[in-house]
Formats: sequence, structure tokens, C-alpha cells
Amino acid sequence: MTNTKNTPESQDSPDSPKKAESRTTSKRPGPMEVLRHARAQLAELTGMAAESVSSFDQTEDGWSLEIEVMELARVPDTMSLMASYQVELDPDGQLTGYRRVRRYERGRADAHRPGGR
Repeated sequence: MTNTKNTPESQDSPDSPKKAESRTTSKRPGPMEVLRHARAQLAELTGMAAESVSSFDQTEDGWSLEIEVMELARVPDTMSLMASYQVELDPDGQLTGYRRVRRYERGRADAHRPGGR
């Protein structure tokens, strides 16, 4: 007589619906992973290191960020030329587009925009 004991291993066969679902469902990146990946992608494309992320939103199409980079180092550091880049990413965190939205000296506040952005 054959042993037909029902074990957890036999219930999760490679063709079971549970296994098929886990293979087709991809895990979306979390906010911190998206931020790190966006900074790295922008740095690779522009050749400028991202210093900070000043805004971050999840949108219907993915993610939208504003990233600050130093475009030109000057002495003193407060005179360095900074730039804000608007970065768009798909839901998986892959960069789909970017554009520079402003340039400013590091030591100057932007009085006409809310939040100093």
C-alpha cells in the first residue's frame, strides 16, 4: 500500500496556484529603496552626485522627486552653484525622465517659493 500522507511539501507543488501567483507577482520597491536608486541613477546620468532629496511623492504613474545636486563647487562653499532636478520614475523605481528646474547659490534662500524650494 502506498503512503499518501499529505505533507506541506506535497501541497505546494511547482504547478500549484500558490506558487504560480508568487512567481508572477513582483514586489514593488519601498520609498527608501526608490530614493537611493533615484539618486544613483541621476548621478550616473548627469555625472553629479545627489546631495539631498527635497521632495518625494508617489504618483499614479510611479514616483516624482526633486533632487538637489552641486553643479559647481566654489570657495567659500556657500557660493557653490546648486541645482534642483525634477526626477520621474516608474512604479518599479526606474528613472523615466529628469529636468533641471532651478539653479541657485548654496548660501541663498529662495524667498519667493514656499518651503525654500
